[in-house]
Amino acid sequence: MENLEKLARLVRYYCLLSTSAAGSGHLTSSLSAADLITVLFFGGFFRFDPKAVDFPNNDRIIFSKGHASPLLYALWAAAGELSEDDLLTFRKFGSPLEGHPSMEFKFTEAPTGSLGQGLSIGLGMALAAKMDKLSYKTYVLLGDGEMAEGQIWEAIEIASYYKLNNLIGIIDVNRLGQSGETMYGWDVAEYKKRISSFGWETVIIDGHDLAEISQAFSLVLSSHGRPTMIIAKTVKGKGIKSLENKEGFHGKALPYEKIGEYEKALGEIDRTIRGQIAKPHRLKDEKTPRPRYISHVAQRRLYNISNVAQSPDKELIATRKAYGEALVYLAPDFPSLVSLDGEVSNSTYAELFAEKYPDKYFEMFIAEQNMVSVAVGMTRRGKIPFVSTFSAFLTRAHDQIRMASYGRANIKFVGSHAGVSIGQDGSSQMGLEDIAMFRTLADSVVLYPCDANSTQKLVEQAAKHQGLVYLRTTRMETAVIYDSWEEFEIGGSKVIKSSKKDKITVVGAGIAVHEALKAYEELEKERMLIRVIDLYSIKPIDCATLGRAAEETGSIIVVEDHRPEGGIAEAVRSCLFDYKVTVHSLAVSRMPKSGKPEELLAYEEIDAASIINKVKEILG
Repeated sequence: MENLEKLARLVRYYCLLSTSAAGSGHLTSSLSAADLITVLFFGGFFRFDPKAVDFPNNDRIIFSKGHASPLLYALWAAAGELSEDDLLTFRKFGSPLEGHPSMEFKFTEAPTGSLGQGLSIGLGMALAAKMDKLSYKTYVLLGDGEMAEGQIWEAIEIASYYKLNNLIGIIDVNRLGQSGETMYGWDVAEYKKRISSFGWETVIIDGHDLAEISQAFSLVLSSHGRPTMIIAKTVKGKGIKSLENKEGFHGKALPYEKIGEYEKALGEIDRTIRGQIAKPHRLKDEKTPRPRYISHVAQRRLYNISNVAQSPDKELIATRKAYGEALVYLAPDFPSLVSLDGEVSNSTYAELFAEKYPDKYFEMFIAEQNMVSVAVGMTRRGKIPFVSTFSAFLTRAHDQIRMASYGRANIKFVGSHAGVSIGQDGSSQMGLEDIAMFRTLADSVVLYPCDANSTQKLVEQAAKHQGLVYLRTTRMETAVIYDSWEEFEIGGSKVIKSSKKDKITVVGAGIAVHEALKAYEELEKERMLIRVIDLYSIKPIDCATLGRAAEETGSIIVVEDHRPEGGIAEAVRSCLFDYKVTVHSLAVSRMPKSGKPEELLAYEEIDAASIINKVKEILG
């Protein structure tokens, strides 16, 4: 206990040092949790090898209250992994010690700061541990303010459902938020009542009593069958009397020139002492499993190409179903592949994977925000999550997806039921903004196949790609227009119809490709030739092919089952900025309604007839 007391004072001093040097930062929020996490780190409970960050059986800790980053850095300094000079770079340009934890700091598990996401990330890591039969624990530090976030309660519910006894939450109940008292203040019994009702083990402690904290963590290690939440009553600004339990100091640093004065307030500090972190449990096989890729072509379903001109024996299949079938045949090639779905697996066809590989399928129910952050946790533990739901419902998790991109997450998002072509379900179910959303994310890939064979190839490309991928699928059945031997690469496109006499190029993806081909056949009867390009890779985009089309045909019509803002036409215009070409847009510009797919495509003027009219209008 004496050693832990010294370390807790040192950690508080380091929090003070870094924030004062920066002139900003969340000092008081860090001080309130200092005793809790000092005991966890240096009391023999947290098992981690700092020299082997990627060791599979290291325990994991996530600061869901990411604004307490000074505490995170102070702990690693107390462990001897950072120097005082390093701490003086806090919040400075180029320093890995950013204002909120980011992937620039090697001990960060996932970027946090957008509150409410950390418990879901920890949930994903805990699920990965169960899958891999590893004994590591995942600890998540939560702020009492962020307990108002609905996603936290989504995670609490799902963690109980999966009986994750390897997941431990720690709530720092310091009473004060940014602008006043939190919802329940110091009423720790209220937190216990609510969290216990979800099936969690709950422990109420004094968050500054080191012995009590140690006892709580000892109980956690012997927990069986369900997750545990430690509810710690703490004091914001603890350790510096002038700050303790005072409003108006959230996110504020103390003057650097007075640091000596505040150092005295903390008590005697031994700046030479260093804490020891317990080593993780060893494994029989110390090798980290790595994904491998071996093509199992024989396992693929080969879809028969069908004549677009309405032959009676043509094969029709929805790209959403081709996605589900692709997951099944890819599973042996990618041992780390897992599937998460938002309780619509019989619509997204993730159910095919669930039936074949139930141990690698995770039902996330109707809680999309939690689902995305769980996938972040899984990808941090080496999994390749395919996350599927209706494309419209992914937009409600935009913040979680945004944070996933900052975390360099290797997640594949699959949005089905995209656009007005879903038909009778109506506007609330139509994904019409999803392409724009995913295009804005750093280093993202956006794919939109139009038939079954291209879908299978692009699902495979997504699995092989390291990074965030969005694949958009169509609800309605469509013709198979590509042979099974055709290859599809990220960043490519397909010129389906072309001649030297083309006067206009029609560019589309997904359902729009089929409408463009119908228009081509009708226009060909009138000896009006158009070029048709399947722009299946929207980001990165094939500027070379589009540039040639611009030079050779003079005009381009982009057809898309998506809003014009941020959609495919805008991507094409950006690509052709330096070309003397007019890019016309046919997109969803009206308020959609229920109806048959063909009625809605016509209503929004993105069907074959509308393409024909636009071509004739341009050609006069």
